[in-house]
Amino acid sequence: MRYYAATIQTDFPAPQSRSEIANRCEAMCTIIEQTVLGYEPFFDVRLFVLPEFGHQVPIYRTAKELHDKLAVELPNNYTDKYHELCQKYGIYIQTASFLEKDKQYPGHVFNTTMLIGPSGILSKYRKVNTWIPWEVHTSPADLSNYHEPLFPVTDTEIGKLGVAICYDWLFPECIREIAFAGAEVINRVSAYMDPWGNTAPMEWWSLVNRTRALENTVYVVAANQGASMQHYPPFSWPGGSMIVDFDGRILASAGESSGEKVVVAPIDIAAIRLEKKRRQGHDTIAHYRQQAYGYQRNIKLDSESTIPTIETLNERIKHAKK
Repeated sequence: MRYYAATIQTDFPAPQSRSEIANRCEAMCTIIEQTVLGYEPFFDVRLFVLPEFGHQVPIYRTAKELHDKLAVELPNNYTDKYHELCQKYGIYIQTASFLEKDKQYPGHVFNTTMLIGPSGILSKYRKVNTWIPWEVHTSPADLSNYHEPLFPVTDTEIGKLGVAICYDWLFPECIREIAFAGAEVINRVSAYMDPWGNTAPMEWWSLVNRTRALENTVYVVAANQGASMQHYPPFSWPGGSMIVDFDGRILASAGESSGEKVVVAPIDIAAIRLEKKRRQGHDTIAHYRQQAYGYQRNIKLDSESTIPTIETLNERIKHAKK
C-alpha cells in the first residue's frame, strides 16, 4: 500500500481544432511511459495525474464554437491509449481534462477528466465550478436532468481516489464532499494561471492544496498547467505541480518552475489509514457539526439547463450577489 505518484505538467500550443489532440495525447503517453521505466530501479510509480486543458483549451468564446471545433465524445481512441498503458504497466491515470460533448446533453460542453486503470475507465468527473464568466462549459450541477454522481470516489488497489478540477478547489464544499465519500487521495487537474499561482505574494496554488489536504486528512496530487503566455494568451500558467500529504506537508514540488515537468513522491495508504483510525485530535471529518451550518440551506438558485454564455454567466453573478 505504498507507491509513488507522479504529476505531469505540460506546455503545448493551444489547438485550433480537434485534429491537434492526437499529438498532445501521444506526448503525454510518452512522458508517462518514460517515468514508469526511468524510475523503475528505485520505486513503482503507480498513479499519474495530468493537468487541465492538456488536450484542448477553451480558446473560443462561445459553447457552440467549442462544441463544433474542439469538443470530443468520451470514451474515445485517446482514452483507449491511456488504458493500454494502464494495462501494460499496472498503473492508474487521471487524464488531462477533455472538452467533452455528449449526445445526452445536446449543445453543452463539459470540462471532463477520466480516471483510468488496468481494468478500464473507473470514473468520469465533470468540472462542477466552471471559471465564471470566461468558461462557457456547462456545470453538471446546473442540469435538472443530470443524474450521474457529481463527486465520484473509486476504491482501487492503490487506495480510494477522488478528483476535482482547478477552480473547484476554491470551494471547500467540493473537496469536503469527496472526503466524506471516503477519498484517501484527491487528484487536482488544474490550469491555474498567474498571478494566482505558486509565486509570492499570492501563492494561492500551494495555500489551497495544503489547506484542502490537512482539513480533510487526504493526500493531494496536484498537476498544474505549465504553459507560457505565448501558447495560451492572455494567460500564463506557472506550473508548480506538487504532491501534499494528509498533514499538509509538501512532499515534492516543481517549485516556481513552469514548462514541462514531472514531480514524484510517495503515497502511503497504510499510513493514512492508521492515522485516521488512531487520531482523535484534528480529525475534522469526525468533528464536523452539520447542524451548525445553515448557509447552504439559505441559498436559493434555480437550475439553469440552458447552454451558458458569457452574458448569462455575468447575469448569474449579478443575481447571486443580491
